[in-house]
Amino acid sequence: MSLAGKLRSFVFEQKCVPWRVQHEFECWMELRALERFPAFYRLIRFGRGREIVRPVTTGPKHHFFGYYEKTPWNLSGRLLLAHEVDFNDRPPAADDRVTIGVVHVDDDNRFEALSEGHAWNWQQGAMTQWHPADPERLFIHNDRRDGRLVAVVRHVNGDEVKTYERPVYAVAPDGKQALSLNFARLQRHRPGYGYAGVTDPWADEPHPVDDGIHLMDLEGGTSRLIISLEQLATLNPKEGMQGAHHWINHIQFSRGGRRFAFFHIWRVGEAGWSVRFYTAKPDGSELRCLLDTGMVSHYDWLDDRRIMIWARHPDGRDRFLFLDDGDGSISVVGESVLTEDGHCTFSPDGKWVLNDTYPDVYQLRTLMLFDPDRGKRTDLARLRSPKDKWWGEIRCDLHPRWSRDGSKVCIDSVHSGERQMYVVDLKGVV
Repeated sequence: MSLAGKLRSFVFEQKCVPWRVQHEFECWMELRALERFPAFYRLIRFGRGREIVRPVTTGPKHHFFGYYEKTPWNLSGRLLLAHEVDFNDRPPAADDRVTIGVVHVDDDNRFEALSEGHAWNWQQGAMTQWHPADPERLFIHNDRRDGRLVAVVRHVNGDEVKTYERPVYAVAPDGKQALSLNFARLQRHRPGYGYAGVTDPWADEPHPVDDGIHLMDLEGGTSRLIISLEQLATLNPKEGMQGAHHWINHIQFSRGGRRFAFFHIWRVGEAGWSVRFYTAKPDGSELRCLLDTGMVSHYDWLDDRRIMIWARHPDGRDRFLFLDDGDGSISVVGESVLTEDGHCTFSPDGKWVLNDTYPDVYQLRTLMLFDPDRGKRTDLARLRSPKDKWWGEIRCDLHPRWSRDGSKVCIDSVHSGERQMYVVDLKGVV
């Protein structure tokens, strides 16, 4: 063990050190050393003195990518998709535009604006993502035109290639299909995930028969409803579901595109909600409820069958779980190591889990890797994220994303006082 490791172990792990000494040293580390002696802090916390979190965007404008289940890198790794905005301290209004562009990694991280959009949020941006049909040159983003939400395909030169009648939420791995939902309804019930400036035609209906998940044919341009809110609300209904308002969120295709998962959510009281976790085939058939414990959160598919998710176990405790979409089995993962909710994603080879945390008592978010086979956690960074400035709808989660080869990680962060994108090079770290 290195000298830094021995010191870290002595102060934080040995019971012979009085609690008061441990606590005071920890407070000094997190509140003072992180800012004043960063190299020393990294050496003690992570066993290295060098900084591995490097900015790829700069001010005065703010930049972010969005959610954690998509990669911002194009196929060659030369371009990073990014959103650019002028402000960072309030939710976007209907007339607020977002600039969509790319960061040229090989050209001193130069940002190039390619288009503008009128449908976006802080959590997921404009759902901007590389098109699986041509992830080197084409990307997709949502927009609002004439009061309606659409999806737009663009070339990296900025040219518009195609427009769809619905916005995308999740795109199939082969790029032939996508899944869509009602972003106006989502914005009303879960601000920060939907879009301002659009009206839900079923706003007064608790579970409309004509609203739900739509399957989009990205080649032909057509779409159809495959799972309705009425269907979900009347499927094995629980007490309180019938008169409650229902909506859908967090749709994600499996690795091979054979199935997809989603949250079915219904209102409980004025501010609360309850959730069921479902999977289905892309046409909406073979609908399965994998969890009905009232609380599910972030998840990722390992393959076409296994899912890792932070959720409430049937025993009543919230933990990271492995769900088997085939036999319905549930097992706990990362017991006593992954102790709180985070944005979990499997590496391209499936050997690592990338994860983060919400701000702790020191207002720090932790970025980490987890080895499921060994049950080992490796912390990469701790980044300041004051909740008095960025919380609720405008919070800036790290939302860690893998590069396509698994050698790098991209995050959004406000630890500099601006919302910017950063890249972590994992070479020599794991």
